[in-house]
Amino acid sequence: MKALVYHGPGKRAWEEVPDPVIVEPTDAIVRIDVATICGTDLHILKGDVPETTPGTILGHEAVGTVVEVGSAVTTIEPGDQVLVSCITSCGRCRFCKEGHYGLCTGGGGWIFGHTIDGLQAELARVPFADTSVYKVPAGLTPEDVIFLADILPTAYEVGVLNGGIRPGDTVAVVGSGPIGLATIMTAKLFTPSKIIAIDLADARLEKALEFGADVGINNGTTDAVAKVMELTNGLGVDVAVEAVGVPETFELCTEIVRPGGRVANVGVHGHPATLHLETLWIRDVTITTGLVDTLTTPQLMRLIEEQRLDPAPFATHRFELAQTEEAYDVFAAAAETHALKVVLTAEPVAVLPEHEAVPEVALV
Repeated sequence: MKALVYHGPGKRAWEEVPDPVIVEPTDAIVRIDVATICGTDLHILKGDVPETTPGTILGHEAVGTVVEVGSAVTTIEPGDQVLVSCITSCGRCRFCKEGHYGLCTGGGGWIFGHTIDGLQAELARVPFADTSVYKVPAGLTPEDVIFLADILPTAYEVGVLNGGIRPGDTVAVVGSGPIGLATIMTAKLFTPSKIIAIDLADARLEKALEFGADVGINNGTTDAVAKVMELTNGLGVDVAVEAVGVPETFELCTEIVRPGGRVANVGVHGHPATLHLETLWIRDVTITTGLVDTLTTPQLMRLIEEQRLDPAPFATHRFELAQTEEAYDVFAAAAETHALKVVLTAEPVAVLPEHEAVPEVALV
């Protein structure tokens, strides 16, 4: 089969690799129908994630069709189309039993494209299949649910729920990339009184307004702290969500949050950020961090199924799976291409003919 293989910092290749095989009785083999690329994949390619070793297949977001299952798998069977989540759950360890699948100590957690071969491939081995995939409901397409693999539950759980957003809150989302936009989209489920988007790019701020933000602030041309204080009668926001992962944006969140407010950090940080306790200690500010657990994936899938949540606007560029390297170039140059999420679609194949083939798509 072909797959996108990491060969060390700055090196990747779409190349021939051995087909995956069942290793444990709890495994499944899935033919990838649709995949996408995450900003974390770019961090790996920069060498920011040393746990990912050269030779690893990248990717942790996909929808696929089951082609084989291990002897212990009971909830899915060949022919089922499933969402393969970015988080894998052993289902047995303390953290999985508490619903904290991202902290799994039984061999799960974030492993695809990180510590084991990932999903930007024609086929993938999925460990703990019974507790780690979600059947795609009838009537939904792979593209309808692909963004449930990561960005939607990440934004919802680590941003909205950790931030404790409540009806009537004022919310600032710092960063209007895919995670920031997903935070805006899912924050609206709780009817905040005002959502303020903050970013350095006017094009991304325009997207934020399309996704439901009420105000956009370019903190490259405007004093964001002063503007937020003006919009909140000098108090600051109830919840500030950090959706970038750089020191400056985290520190900005701590400056714009009101006394007694909450800062929810969602961004992946590769460098230390300063925690200004000299000003925060007296302001009763709560700061949360976290890795997505995907506990809410079924809930979000129901919202999509009932047309209460529409992830379609995230898909800005489409490629065939074999064009993954080209897709990486477009995704990495988002400032120029205005890419939010790319959709990688496998070519139709004559496997499991009772399932409708995914149509070929052209580069946008």
